[in-house]
Amino acid sequence: MISIMGPSGSGKSTLLNILGILDNHDEGEYYLDDIKIQNLNERKAARFRNNLLGFVFQSFNLISFKNAMENVALPLYYQNINRKKRNLIAMEYLEQMGLTEWVHHLPSELSGSQKQRLAIARALITKSKVILADEPTGALDSVTSLEMITEISCN
Repeated sequence: MISIMGPSGSGKSTLLNILGILDNHDEGEYYLDDIKIQNLNERKAARFRNNLLGFVFQSFNLISFKNAMENVALPLYYQNINRKKRNLIAMEYLEQMGLTEWVHHLPSELSGSQKQRLAIARALITKSKVILADEPTGALDSVTSLEMITEISCN
């Protein structure tokens, strides 16, 4: 696990966006899984993100019209996993995060802590090589924060 710390505005989120192939870098070279990341079209960048990276965004980035299960299962949709299987897998991750009773709720019906745990489950579901987390415990209490960091680092 690597932690990047610094004051607000120092570029932490920008760095994570570059590492996550959401933004382009201006200088230097970036290799991900021994492949040089430079000037990728959106389709190739999306494929890399979906196969190699998991994201926990500071603002959650949940799909407002999809329920908790659909939000968690979404990365598996892009890996062409059928609905029944991806929902079963999503349910396992929702259980790990203590969200089973909220499976059919929309993000607007969830607390900040529940949204954070939902975002963590979505990041973990593809068993990515790297999880990029921008303040992954910002909406959590200290006990839940420790549990979630343990969950992220063990997956």
